Amino acid sequence: MSDERLLLLVEDDQDFARTLKRSFERRGWTVLLADSHATVTAVLADHRPTHAVVDLKLGPESGLVCVQTLHAHDAAMIIVVLTGFASIATAVEAIKLGATNYLAKPSNTDDIEAAFARSDGNVAAPLAPRPTSIKTLEWEHIHEVLKDSEFNISEAARRLGMHRRTLARKLAKRQVG
Repeated sequence: MSDERLLLLVEDDQDFARTLKRSFERRGWTVLLADSHATVTAVLADHRPTHAVVDLKLGPESGLVCVQTLHAHDAAMIIVVLTGFASIATAVEAIKLGATNYLAKPSNTDDIEAAFARSDGNVAAPLAPRPTSIKTLEWEHIHEVLKDSEFNISEAARRLGMHRRTLARKLAKRQVG
């Protein structure tokens, strides 16, 4: 087993994890699977992955804890956060905790490998052509509160001053992937 292309895939959706695993293996990667922070810790006891793909929402857990653990284990590891709940707030936190890139679902193996290659950043990245809309600001605020409440929808709704069902409907309308 070559450690040069050892990928840890942290994903709680078993079907998506198996599909992504097979796709990476066809490209010559050795892939390890984890579905929670506890599993990540167990995998790191025996392996030293060079790359990781971490889902932001792992059931009741936040994938950000996994990002922090992976970065603490090996600061040189290239970590990509993959999420169906993309927001600026969680992207900033993921990068602060050690992720090298952040992708919104749906993303495929090509997108993830391209993100691995872009781990250094790009000073020539284009700036947004127009200011952020009110709806986008609302969406980002909701996700920041969700992150602060550890993705507990009832607690986030309480903090936002709205009914839980209203928040769930807003999330269902904008969810990616």
